[in-house]
Amino acid sequence: MTQRIAFARINQETNTLSPVKTTFEDFKATHYIEDEALLRAVSPGGDEVPQMFRRAELAGFVDAARAHARDVEPVPLFSAWAVASGPLTRSAFDALVERLVDGLRKAGRIDGVYLSLHGAMGVDGVKDPEREILAAARTVVGQSPIVASYDLHANLTKERVEASDALQSYQTNPHRDHVRVGRRCGEILIGMLQGRVHPTVAWRSLPLILGGGSTIDFLPPMLDVFLRMRWMERDRAVLGTSVNMCHPWNNHPALGWSTAVVTDRDMALAERLADDLAERCWAKRTQQPPTFATAEDAVRRARDARIARRLGVVMIADASDVVTAGAPGENTAILKVLLEEGRGMVSYVPLRDPAAIAELWEIPEGREVEVSVGGKLDPKRGEALSVRGRIQTKKRLPGFERMVVLACGGVRLVLVEGPAIAIRPSFYRDLGLDPWRADVIVVKNFFPFLLFFAPMNRKTIFVRTSGVTDFDAARELTFDGPVHPFDSVGDWRAADKRRRGISG
Repeated sequence: MTQRIAFARINQETNTLSPVKTTFEDFKATHYIEDEALLRAVSPGGDEVPQMFRRAELAGFVDAARAHARDVEPVPLFSAWAVASGPLTRSAFDALVERLVDGLRKAGRIDGVYLSLHGAMGVDGVKDPEREILAAARTVVGQSPIVASYDLHANLTKERVEASDALQSYQTNPHRDHVRVGRRCGEILIGMLQGRVHPTVAWRSLPLILGGGSTIDFLPPMLDVFLRMRWMERDRAVLGTSVNMCHPWNNHPALGWSTAVVTDRDMALAERLADDLAERCWAKRTQQPPTFATAEDAVRRARDARIARRLGVVMIADASDVVTAGAPGENTAILKVLLEEGRGMVSYVPLRDPAAIAELWEIPEGREVEVSVGGKLDPKRGEALSVRGRIQTKKRLPGFERMVVLACGGVRLVLVEGPAIAIRPSFYRDLGLDPWRADVIVVKNFFPFLLFFAPMNRKTIFVRTSGVTDFDAARELTFDGPVHPFDSVGDWRAADKRRRGISG
């Protein structure tokens, strides 16, 4: 009998410090697709998450299902993804869970479920959102297997691990193995349904918030940990390994790095390998993220990088206002310095400001205007700035909503109504701005832009301004005990046992 496996995505990385709440409309504006339209999007030639990922986890899962086409039928439910921001409203979360439950019930007989989650979702009034999502699916499918995939920045909890039969996280940072992760989850699920695979899961939780230097998988200090994971997976009994470096602004008392290993019928091996990975991660705790430049220093260094600007562009990344880590994207510190000290350079700067967009939208292109930008969504951490410029372009683009380009001397200020995710050159090209003609391009992002701008990026400067993705901002959170590097923690095992519910 054909095995029917339902698949769905509910994904958002939440920054609990951001005052900008996430609504169900935010999911619909960014990415929401369901039923047969979803199946087409994740099939060969489809576009799974337009403007972000042509193929991602769900396409990988469908690849695995199609490899067993005579025995497996993939059953599409829906895919909902929202840009990282503040916590979901309870109504938004309830609507997503309700759609999952209704979809599973209407699908008829379901033999297994694959869920693409993030692992760092935050919801007003809900302690462990991903656990609630998994539990909701379980109420419908009973003992049928459930496998979940997570972002590398997920936070594993006891309840979450126990709510699924197996799990797998990304193994790259910047993330580029979405398809492989989805395919692996599909293979585990299909193996379970065919009686070939019996997964056992072991995991460890570390009282560690920040460590591992830049945390990039192909560079020291984390390179050897990721190589160790690949070595472990050469054993046929190992179905998957995960190292989760957590989202440090996610609100859960047991927040921290974690490791997980899934084996086939060998819990002793899973325990040994999960422990080994935990020890290796703990050894990286003293290697903290690099120190970032000030906005003034970054602009000076960009000006001095004449050869880099002649051959390509200098990228300035606002590490304190990272939109893809949940920040509002409205900090004006870098913009202010570029306006004052960036003369002689062409600079592209993105900024989210719905109020400024509303003020400028009816004014014709070519008109000189003066407008206050920034300091509205999170006034506690950012200052408003008055700018004067000419309206160069107005455009409405999917995912960004209304956009206005102001020419302010050498600065091209891109005001965005929606999230200012300027991580691809197309963000600027779609507005008639050629990235190759810029000297400086500002992004509010940690990692993905490094991949997408690689052909033109000749120098990258990370800047600390002020915002909810400052690493020190995580000190505002409440933890279940001492955590490194905010506290002195000699050993990780006591916290791990407490978090996993291990006595003795």
